[in-house]
Amino acid sequence: MKYQELKFPKDSLFLVTGGAGFIGSNICEALLKMGYKVRCLDDLSTGKQKNVDMFADNPNYEFIKGDIKDFDTCMKACEGVDYVMNEAAWGSVPRSIEMPLFYCANNIQGTLNMMEASRQQGVKTFVYASSSSVYGDEPNLPKTEGIEGNLLSPYALTKRCDEEWAKQYSMHYGLKTVGLRYFNVFGRRQDPNGAYAAVIPKFIKMLLNDEQPTINGDGRQSRDFTYIENVIEANLKACLAPDEASGQAFNVAFGGREYLIDIYYTLTKALNKEIEPNFGPDRKGDIKHSNADISKAKKLLGYDPQYDFATGLNEAIEWYKENL
Repeated sequence: MKYQELKFPKDSLFLVTGGAGFIGSNICEALLKMGYKVRCLDDLSTGKQKNVDMFADNPNYEFIKGDIKDFDTCMKACEGVDYVMNEAAWGSVPRSIEMPLFYCANNIQGTLNMMEASRQQGVKTFVYASSSSVYGDEPNLPKTEGIEGNLLSPYALTKRCDEEWAKQYSMHYGLKTVGLRYFNVFGRRQDPNGAYAAVIPKFIKMLLNDEQPTINGDGRQSRDFTYIENVIEANLKACLAPDEASGQAFNVAFGGREYLIDIYYTLTKALNKEIEPNFGPDRKGDIKHSNADISKAKKLLGYDPQYDFATGLNEAIEWYKENL
């Protein structure tokens, strides 16, 4: 089933925190196209107003500028809400190593504020973004829920903490919580700018500008790159998850494995560029290889990703060509 065919009660209200960000704005867009009411909460610290400007005239859309670190804001945002999709977190492993206190306040306390507000306001399902980084140094592939290693960054720690808090809220307070461990999401509206930009949009922008990108390490690291459409599907299906899924976290990926150096040369070919990359040092805290077992999400959430890497990459390239 395509996610566009999912059915929610007609007057359902969805709250998307971090709704002006890359993933959040795409979820908002999908829900509005399906005809549902959407409330977006974002403090615009990493999200961008331009990502949600297109929704401004939609009568089903409401924007609240606010911070999940403020509990009163979370309570107001959750009023009358049926489903919460909590995407409001700061990403980037290297940045988390530089800013551990902020990451704790934003990614842990902020998420906890949202869970508590959701509980008090009677939200049906609380879906939140976790990360493949929780697997740490566990060497086996594919990565399977329940087999995690030592955490390698403050960012990974924040996501593991969120998962543990979600278990507690499911166990003690009856809040249905569903965690989604994203594996290297990419696609339209992902920011190509800044020192902590994700690799695919960064490479595309630099190549379009005839600049020479730097690959961290030897380029032989592998990732389970996951197109944004698959992530939207996972979020919507998680909202409708059965009770047995509550308190659990699920891998969200396509289940493939791509090497960074191969992606780079795929992009140079697609963009008709003959630019050799620089090679820099490995990034501190990075996992060398990543590949997801998505069988648990398929079984319990009905997750059935439609976009393989090649299809998603072609769509992303076309979007950046038109929008950069």
